[in-house]
Amino acid sequence: MGLLEGKNALVFGLANDKSIAWGITQAFKREGANIGISYAGEMLERRVKPLAEKVDCKWVEECDVTKDDQIAAAAESAAKHFGKIDILVHSIAFAGRDELSKPYHQTSRDGFKNALDISVFSFVALTNAFLPVMNEGGSIMCLTYGSGAVKVAPHYNVMGVAKAALESSTRYLAYDLGPKKIRVNAISAGAIRTLAAAGVGGFRDMYKHFADMSPMQENVTIDDVGDAAVFLASDLSKRITGEILYVDSGFNIMGVQMGMKGE
Repeated sequence: MGLLEGKNALVFGLANDKSIAWGITQAFKREGANIGISYAGEMLERRVKPLAEKVDCKWVEECDVTKDDQIAAAAESAAKHFGKIDILVHSIAFAGRDELSKPYHQTSRDGFKNALDISVFSFVALTNAFLPVMNEGGSIMCLTYGSGAVKVAPHYNVMGVAKAALESSTRYLAYDLGPKKIRVNAISAGAIRTLAAAGVGGFRDMYKHFADMSPMQENVTIDDVGDAAVFLASDLSKRITGEILYVDSGFNIMGVQMGMKGE
């Protein structure tokens, strides 16, 4: 019997089969969860629908998380389909190309608002909308990048600031939802070649550096993140909330980054 047998899990932010959200979706399915998938925009529909079929997902909904009415409609639709929800995954982030290619001090007001709205407020809004249909003992999680949130990751710019706000939001939501026995956590994944990562300047160099400098000397995969998400979604983590779980081969612990022993 799987760790998530009989649980209903919604994953927001699936884009394609390279997405961290796909690694999480597959791991949830493997562990017995009933899956629901939401994606952003018609352009992604043709990529997402075939993936949904692979995991026997019958609830596949488009949701623009910048619009409260669409979030409310998604919550209502999910409640009709599943009844109650046990797991909610937020795998959504966006910053304009300009904001990721220019220096941070040149971030535009609109670019800043957009990045924070889509990458952070959507997590708060989804939590608020789905709370009435979440089971006690439920688990809510988001995806962050701690090395860009609490430290500087060159070219990450406003996205790093957004991730810092997302991590802070995780803690405040954990505090709010604790009495309801609903946990709220974040996973900080290492460098993974996703659609979102492709927009960050210098990512190719960063990807190689990550493998060279992390204690385990290897990159992580969407499957690694999926396994960590299963832990946070399952009863194995029932007393863990407000945490940032790093899945990055230990890269975040490194201060001075030099070539590893044995090179």
